[in-house]
Amino acid sequence: MKVIIYTTPTCVYCRATKEYFKQNNIKYTEKDVVSDLKARDVMVNKSGQRGVPVIVITDSEEHVIIGWNKSALDEVLGIGSHAVTQIKPKKKSKRK
Repeated sequence: MKVIIYTTPTCVYCRATKEYFKQNNIKYTEKDVVSDLKARDVMVNKSGQRGVPVIVITDSEEHVIIGWNKSALDEVLGIGSHAVTQIKPKKKSKRK
């Protein structure tokens, strides 16, 4: 899986997304679209807009997520959505 995040230095939501990646041990490549005009052109081509962050996740297909969207990231990355919680039945109390 390949993860690219298109950012700007002052973007709060970019920082939140990078922190999310760090907390979930997701390796990513960061592209600063202020200093890297080629990256900005690629981002606009993929997303159709200039707002950041734009996250591109490529596995068997390419997923483009625009903005800070934790639920979309969880779904595409398989975080939390595939967790199975087993609920044990309560023990019957013995009446005296």
